[in-house]
Amino acid sequence: MSVTELRPRTPAETRLLQLAEARGENENARRPAIEALRRDGLPTRRVEAWHYTDLRQLLGKRLGTDDAVAALRGTGESMLEPFVHGSAVIDLDAPQDAHLPAGLTIEKSDEQSDWQATPNHLDRSIDTVRALNVAFGAVSNTMTVAAGTTLDQPVEMRAAAGAQSHAFTRVVLGEGSKSIFVERLEGGPSGVPSTGVNTLDVGAGAEVLWIVAQEKAFDATHLGQLSVRLEADSVFKLFVLNAGGGLVRYEVHTEVAGEGADVQIRGVNLLQDGQHIDVTTTLNHTVENTTATETFRNVVLGGHGVFQGMIKVARGAQKTDAKMACNSLLLSDEGDFSAKPELEIFADDVQCGHGATAGEIDANHLFYLMSRGIPLDQARALLIKAFVTEVVEQLEEEAVENALNARIDAWLSGHDAR
Repeated sequence: MSVTELRPRTPAETRLLQLAEARGENENARRPAIEALRRDGLPTRRVEAWHYTDLRQLLGKRLGTDDAVAALRGTGESMLEPFVHGSAVIDLDAPQDAHLPAGLTIEKSDEQSDWQATPNHLDRSIDTVRALNVAFGAVSNTMTVAAGTTLDQPVEMRAAAGAQSHAFTRVVLGEGSKSIFVERLEGGPSGVPSTGVNTLDVGAGAEVLWIVAQEKAFDATHLGQLSVRLEADSVFKLFVLNAGGGLVRYEVHTEVAGEGADVQIRGVNLLQDGQHIDVTTTLNHTVENTTATETFRNVVLGGHGVFQGMIKVARGAQKTDAKMACNSLLLSDEGDFSAKPELEIFADDVQCGHGATAGEIDANHLFYLMSRGIPLDQARALLIKAFVTEVVEQLEEEAVENALNARIDAWLSGHDAR
């Protein structure tokens, strides 16, 4: 007879379950996810997908113990201006059809994220982010862009501000449609985690630009996930900006399921002391003749950053062209960045590559600018700005570029990144 010893729960895991139980709504729908978390707990460094983000320990340092349950029931109205000027702003807790651009519909849904499916091939038998999303009773919506429609304004999605928020959104893009979506992540009280899970179905010939604008409070915790399926000749562009948050993990999982599909992922992570920012991606190519590029730029003044990127090419997915790069600018001895790019290829006629760099400002570049009369501080600031804006300019959307550059400038100025 064998005896299986269950791992004892930490105070943080116990507290997390208490917070989930305190939701008090849709208890029957949430119960299986809660029980799965009760059984498996939070991932540790032994789980490969979370090796650089020991959620069990990191979350334990941040979960509140006094007013957290009360904060669960609080709501706040965001008074922020739209991230991109002229966007249609959608409150995911109470969407209003009247404010939607022509060709876009939204309806409340009972759908939950499938926490028993693990798009991250390195995760456990359950998907941690999805399970937490369900356990906390995420509000669910389905958005649809009609086939052949070009939305005349960006669509900005916001969950509850000023309180814990959990949202699940399915976005369906009809064939030949064109659209811009902004996932706005803001606010959040100390010690109370928020989650956001999005599923994006990109129809044949459709084009979409998806912006993740993460500017949460310094003491906020957020776990997010975006899962994308691309049909033939579709284009998916993603830009991730992490300019806030205390403990943040954002996962991107793409399945390139139609020939001629193209994935373009760009991102900028701005880190300071006390932060832990993790971006984890998987690019899954399952058919022939598809392309993908992925580039992240990181400015590290402190804290700890993580990038995990996997390119997977299935057997028979010939003519795949996929590349990945992660470049970090280390401006302080107090900060560090862990990069783990990977390739998993089962086809023999492909062009795939990955790389990662880390270093300080190039002394030769700095000398060149100073030799032309530019003061040291200004020269450093110019080089840092050029380092990150290079990937912003690749979006080729002026309004979006202006919005991202304004946030990056404000962060660099406010943190004296010189």
